[in-house]
Amino acid sequence: MKEKMKQLIEKLKLIEFLPLLIIRLVLAYGFYEPAMMKWKDINAISDWFAGMNYPLPKLMAYMAAGTEAIGVVFLTLGFFTRMISIPLMITMLVAIFTVHYANGFSAGDNGFEIPLYYLLMLFVLFVYGPGKISLQKLICNKK
Repeated sequence: MKEKMKQLIEKLKLIEFLPLLIIRLVLAYGFYEPAMMKWKDINAISDWFAGMNYPLPKLMAYMAAGTEAIGVVFLTLGFFTRMISIPLMITMLVAIFTVHYANGFSAGDNGFEIPLYYLLMLFVLFVYGPGKISLQKLICNKK
């Protein structure tokens, strides 16, 4: 039994790069549509933020849209992953507490479930970085 476990662990080492890659790509995909929606009508987003009493709603709309758009690129490439994780985590916390929290947990009720999952995945990337399959790893290995 012990030997079989050792073999399994050795086989798993061959794919240990996958979880961080999958997390990065899932998050990039998840941020893409909201980022594009914000850029499509930034004034409507600014007005929505103003309606929720955000300070400097126009600036906040541009910051949210920009952070998400840059996040899509950086997460996809695996470049500056830890750095972009910080503003994206802040964006998720703001979304949770200003939009989703009052609706409870369930994603079906526009609750905080999905932003919480994004927050947790971003935290994993912040701690572990982009992983082996990333532009950052490629650049660092050349130095």
